[in-house]
Amino acid sequence: MGNERNEYLELADWRRQVAALWEAWRRESVADPTAATARFRTAKDALFRDHPQSPLPAEERAGFAGIPYWPYDPAYRMTVRLQPPDGDGGPHGAGSSDADAVDDDGSVSALPAIALPSSGHGSIAFRRVGRVELSGPLVGHSLSVFWIEGYGGGLFLPFRDATSARETYGAGRYLLDTIKSADHGGAWHTNELVLDFNLSYHPSCAYDPRWSCPLAPPENRLSLPVRVGERVRG
Repeated sequence: MGNERNEYLELADWRRQVAALWEAWRRESVADPTAATARFRTAKDALFRDHPQSPLPAEERAGFAGIPYWPYDPAYRMTVRLQPPDGDGGPHGAGSSDADAVDDDGSVSALPAIALPSSGHGSIAFRRVGRVELSGPLVGHSLSVFWIEGYGGGLFLPFRDATSARETYGAGRYLLDTIKSADHGGAWHTNELVLDFNLSYHPSCAYDPRWSCPLAPPENRLSLPVRVGERVRG
């Protein structure tokens, strides 16, 4: 008695440890993002292998050799401004402008909820809260940023690129998911976000279909390859 599994405590511990990894990375990456990312990857591999709440199926954990990554490329670390969102249908759609729905004080409470694609049968409500113009190797491209409405709130930025279904998971990768602590940093008073594509990672559904994950909509699909961050083996 007393040693039986408690999955609620396990999940709380998983989230606690993941949050600590991201907090350490944000702090350390200011001075040396390459070293900070190497430490982050080593610690994440250990969690995936050893923690009972790992997204890996239990039978695969003992033989887990680590997540495959591309080498760190500092050109893919950038600071961007969160600009007002485009119209309801996204940059390729029609409809009234979401920017017109922003409150006079700059809040986004009036923005309409939308549903993103999902790997499962259910859906989670999101709000498109802005758009970021990318720089470096991705100059000329932009991505929408969403707010998770369905459970507790948080910034969410998924994307697909030309590596998807070839060198990375077919449904794309995540850049930000702040409710799960995947937060690169930023400054609210200047409307800025730090985006480091070297931290791009696969959603849990890439490892086990029992997970249901929101996915990148068409407006967040890049036409060029982004060969940094997590990749698939091969």
